[in-house]
Amino acid sequence: MDQRISFITLAVADVERSRRFYIDGLGWSEEFYVPGEVLMIRTGQHLLLSLWAESEFEAEVGPIRRGDGIVPITLAHNVRSAAEVDEIIALASNIGADPVSPGQMRDWGGYTGYFGDPDGYRWEIALNPGPIGDIVVPE
Repeated sequence: MDQRISFITLAVADVERSRRFYIDGLGWSEEFYVPGEVLMIRTGQHLLLSLWAESEFEAEVGPIRRGDGIVPITLAHNVRSAAEVDEIIALASNIGADPVSPGQMRDWGGYTGYFGDPDGYRWEIALNPGPIGDIVVPE
């Protein structure tokens, strides 16, 4: 088996709301869209982010765990500078992301901030120093 991820699929409460956030708000481009069912966004050469209506997700995958707290996953968008972290966090805040935590230096040497999408998925905007940053940020 090849060592790769092809899709990241997130169950969302409202596909249209997610589309407004990612496409209209963040300015990303859709690859595939079926209103009320699924929105797919290319996020890498061989990687798609799939935002799938909860009802459709549950019908195929199984019941979604619900309860207090945040969704136990983060998604990261890595950049080359702290200024880029701050710019993206500001954009997310301007389009209504909630919650938003500003960029800050981390004990491990990076600079990161977070925002929540309309379904509470946390996006980390990060500057990773050294070889890991070289792996995750395209030239």
